Amino acid sequence: MITAIVNVSLKAGVLDSQGKAVHHALDSLHFNGVEDVRVGKQIVLKLNTDDKTQAMQDVEKMCEEILANTVIEDYSIELV
Repeated sequence: MITAIVNVSLKAGVLDSQGKAVHHALDSLHFNGVEDVRVGKQIVLKLNTDDKTQAMQDVEKMCEEILANTVIEDYSIELV
């Protein structure tokens, strides 16, 4: 069994309104020194295979088709 960890984040230059809201909240709670906040998502998949090459191909396809909006988001995959 392989676990795939997919991290999805907005591409540089794409406005992150959720990140801005978190940054504002941190400022109002006096957490000084936070320069910027970007919010993303993490997806953990348990795959019923031991073939890392096939697992990576499958997860990349999942990301391209449904897990990430590749127009505005980047993603990274880690197999463990």
